[in-house]
This record gives sequence, structure tokens and C-alpha cells, in this order.
Amino acid sequence: MIQTDTLRFLHDLAENNTREWFQANKERFDAAHENVTGFARELIQALSKLDPSVNADLDPKKCVMRIYRDVRFSKDKTPYKTNMAIGRLTSNKVREIGYWLQIEPGKSFIAGGYWMPENEHLKAIRQEIDYNAADLIAVVDTPEFKKLFGAFRDQEKLKTLPKGYDADNEHIELLKLKSFIAYRDLTDDELTAPDAVKKIAKLCSKIQPLNVFLNNAIN
Repeated sequence: MIQTDTLRFLHDLAENNTREWFQANKERFDAAHENVTGFARELIQALSKLDPSVNADLDPKKCVMRIYRDVRFSKDKTPYKTNMAIGRLTSNKVREIGYWLQIEPGKSFIAGGYWMPENEHLKAIRQEIDYNAADLIAVVDTPEFKKLFGAFRDQEKLKTLPKGYDADNEHIELLKLKSFIAYRDLTDDELTAPDAVKKIAKLCSKIQPLNVFLNNAIN
């Protein structure tokens, strides 16, 4: 589980986002990072039993994102992210398709799928929807999926028609999508509960059929 001290560190970092404060609290960061890395290790093991695309030998250290911000092209020069994240939870060739856990006090979430695919991948996904929309609909329109992750079709869409598709295409609203993700907020209590890994892994197992559809589209 995520320790309350980890969330407390992130809360304090958000209020004191300077290099001086961070260096003075480096031991707290190291403890938080170790906690998140350990959580990633347990989550990888749990997911590997539910999703064959997740290799049990994944290095959890490589799945924990850096806390340092790239400020080169940003007006916001605060040096650190106010969250810690676990990503790259997949062994698929398309690394953008997988699972993402963000840990931030009051703003944590689990997500999966493919956020804002590159142009060639987007074309391939739209073609797969055009040919095999029933396979996607069978995943994202189920009552359970909607209850867990909300309405898949309500993600950001094109305001115009995607190139090569007509307005009378019966799946035009799915074809207009810019991203193909499943997303669920997590409370602090859920993250710090003893069964946090088990619960999050189960949520990921409900996202896994979406990942399969997207991978099939691209591969």
C-alpha cells in the first residue's frame, strides 16, 4: 500500500516546490520513492497474473517516473512534479498502451488505453473501429465498464469528420475520438488501504480488453 507519509510528502512538496526545500527533505523523498517502487513491484506481480502483456520481470525502478520536471519550454519553472507515477506497465511493442497509476493527494487515478495516439497509430485504430467496432463496443459499452470508468464515448473528439469517413458512418462518434482511455479516480483511503494493490490490479484487468483491441489495431 501507499504510505500516508508518502502522500504527506507530496502535499508538502506542492506547498514548497523549491530546490532548497527539496534538498532539506531529501530523506523524505527517498522514503516516498522507495514506497512507490515497492508498490510498483507488487503491482507488476499482480498484473502479470491477470494480463499476459505484463512481464513479471519488469524492473519496478524503470516503471516509476522521475519527479523532476522538464522546465525548458515551460513558463512554470517549479522544479518538481507534485505527484509520483507508475507507468510503462506493459511488455507490448507499443509502450504507450498499458496502465498508468498517478499518486497525488486528492488527485490520484488509474488509467489505461492510449492517450492521444500519434498520427499513424490513430489512423490504424480508426480503421480497426471501422472494420471491427463491435469488438470495441463489447468492451466499453458494458454496464460494468461504464460504472467503473464512465462513458468512453465522452472523451475529447474532433469537431469535424476524420479524414476518409462520412457523417453517416454508424460509428462516427467513436471514429472522432482523439484518445482511447479508461480512467478512474482513486481516493487517498483507497491507496493507503492494505488491499490497494489487489484493487488496482483488478481495475486494470477490466481495462485489459481495451488494451488488447488497441494493440491488435496497431500490430
